[in-house]
Amino acid sequence: MSNDPFAQLKAMQREGWSLFAPLEAVTTATAAELVKHARIRAGQSVLDVGCGTGVVALTAARAGAKVHALDLSPVLIEHGRQHAALAEVEIDFREGDVEALPFESATFDVVVSQFGHMFAPRPDVAMAEMLRVLKPGGTIAFSTWPPEHYVGQMFALVGKFVPPPAGVAPPPQWGDPQVVRQRLGDAVTDIVFDRAVMLFPALSPQHYRKGIEETLGPVVKLVAALKDEPAQLAAFRAELDGFVARYFEHNVVRQHYLMTRATKT
Repeated sequence: MSNDPFAQLKAMQREGWSLFAPLEAVTTATAAELVKHARIRAGQSVLDVGCGTGVVALTAARAGAKVHALDLSPVLIEHGRQHAALAEVEIDFREGDVEALPFESATFDVVVSQFGHMFAPRPDVAMAEMLRVLKPGGTIAFSTWPPEHYVGQMFALVGKFVPPPAGVAPPPQWGDPQVVRQRLGDAVTDIVFDRAVMLFPALSPQHYRKGIEETLGPVVKLVAALKDEPAQLAAFRAELDGFVARYFEHNVVRQHYLMTRATKT
């Protein structure tokens, strides 16, 4: 990684996302939706990119797939290994970077990512790598946050208070079907989109915000960056609470997301 222009950013991501594990419960149902959307079957070789604690990888493995899973965070990888041991399934967990996947070309039948690859700083590099390791005729499928809904707006808000390094693409661009089509280009056919909603239980918008300040990588980073600027931190929290309130009802925050599936040519 010494020649990687975003090595410092990735080191910060590795540290920030290490706190994500408590959020895995709300991503468990969406993992099953992605596995269904990707049409993963028993016997297929599957790579889960940005696997976090392995909720998608474990779901695919329980369906009979032969699964490899990769994430920047060794802390989350260890959680994934513990999950696999408890569920008595075999998953090859590795620490690694979607922009430099440690696999041979044309290795996997299916490559998936649930809200993971979208945080790579260079979408063209990440997508080229995911397609490189996918077999011709194989399936690429991923879940992402649309820019027009809550999570996309929240990441834009984070960027307003703590701008990303120059050259880093905004993650919610991956939630725009037009952008997805452009990034996949003629490397794929049969692009299919679907939309769904993640239900995030919370007692109030403020409870929700406190939770993600302690667990969600970019927000953890923002709170740390603004610790000596209380007025700025208070302004961020007020805006975030307002965003959350618009999607909060019956003790649930509704988080809309996009699923994409395509076939490699």
